[in-house]
Parts: sequence; structure tokens; C-alpha cells
Amino acid sequence: MAERCYACGLDYSKADSGDGPAVFAIFIVGFLAVAVVFLLRFSLYLPMLIAFLGGIIVILLSSFYLLPRLKALLFALQYANKAEVSRLDPSKGDEG
Repeated sequence: MAERCYACGLDYSKADSGDGPAVFAIFIVGFLAVAVVFLLRFSLYLPMLIAFLGGIIVILLSSFYLLPRLKALLFALQYANKAEVSRLDPSKGDEG
């Protein structure tokens, strides 16, 4: 990832979304995949293997679609809310 935006010069080092986008994507993609497998298996009465293949396709396509967008969303929220890494203040003692 670049250190700064090539267009506006925004510093990317202050906002790190970490594992947040992946966690949100797991919940969303997991829900979609289970719904598709159940739909294919119990509504359309397809064989188990075909239902699982449909779920795998949904997982791959929706993961590749959602991950960059969720990362951008969390980065934008951090930037808009001026979020930074938390630090302990030594003058306050152990209270943090």
C-alpha cells in the first residue's frame, strides 16, 4: 500500500483498519453463503455437491467484491472521526 494518496497527499499511516474489514466480510459472506446453500439444497432440491459448489462460488465472488470496499469504508470512518492509535498517558498512572 502506498504511504500517501497520489492525488491529494493524504497520509495513510495514521489510519489502519487492521482485521476489521475481514471480520465484517466473514459475517456478511458467511450469511450469504449459508443462505444460498440452503436455497439450492432445500428449495431447488439440488444435490449436496452442487449446493456446496454454489456456496463456494458465492464465497469467492462476494469476498473479492466486499473486502476492498469494507477496507475503504473503515479507512474513511477512521479519517472522518480522526481516530488514532490509543496511547497510555504516564502522568495518569495505571488508570490509562
